[in-house]
Amino acid sequence: MNGTLSLGIRRGLIEQGTLLRDRKEAIGQLVGGVGVFLLLALWMGGNPAGGGVSMATFMAVGFTAFIVFSTGVNSLPLLIAADREEGALLRLRALPRGIPVYVTGRAVSTLCQILLQVAVMLLAGVLVAGVRPPASPQAWLTFGWALVLGALCVVPIGAALGAMLSNPKSAALVLGLPSMVLMLISGVMIPVRMLPEVVGRIAQVFPLYWEGHALRAAFLPQSAAAAELGGTWQLGTAATVMGVWTIAGMVLAPWLLLKVTREESGTRQAERRI
Repeated sequence: MNGTLSLGIRRGLIEQGTLLRDRKEAIGQLVGGVGVFLLLALWMGGNPAGGGVSMATFMAVGFTAFIVFSTGVNSLPLLIAADREEGALLRLRALPRGIPVYVTGRAVSTLCQILLQVAVMLLAGVLVAGVRPPASPQAWLTFGWALVLGALCVVPIGAALGAMLSNPKSAALVLGLPSMVLMLISGVMIPVRMLPEVVGRIAQVFPLYWEGHALRAAFLPQSAAAAELGGTWQLGTAATVMGVWTIAGMVLAPWLLLKVTREESGTRQAERRI
């Protein structure tokens, strides 16, 4: 187990280092969400969002959750589906511990991408757009565990989704609309109080709502809790829901990838390319 974990971590760090050395790839990672955030923050970030909070700070919370969610649930499945289509997963089946090492490596690389993008976005937001960072050590601690647990939660979910999709085109089509809907109803872009109550309750089943909730608790003042569905910060519930999704994904993703590779063959790959 320790050997598999260490090999997977090494694979993920090497993969991330390769991406960063590719100038176009590195710029592509950072310019997307970070660039859009800065443009919006500079355009309307000085306006108040209520409770003494600027729109720039409120948007920083939403974009942090967006980066975590989109990287884990949209980008990662496309990469895994592409590896499946190209036969990489089939070749890994012949290697000892090939699939577990692959899953761990992809997870580590994705976590690195998330942390890098969030760090660059927040640094630029504080220096350029007037984003107010967490105001106390406790708030920073809340931000830290919300970010890490949120990433650990979506990465195995993304891996499981990637295992079930046969190619990148179908992955993009299948994941696009549900991801957009979940972003809209989870309160990370639109205040959850503006949505119908039943929509808010549906959103609370999914980890994205709770990650946004915990991030708001880190960045926004205590008075902002009145705008939440329960009227208070429910950090214990947030950690529990994200933890359950993390464990479920960590169990499901390797099993699905192993199942897919057992059923895969060169003939099936050739048929999909026709």
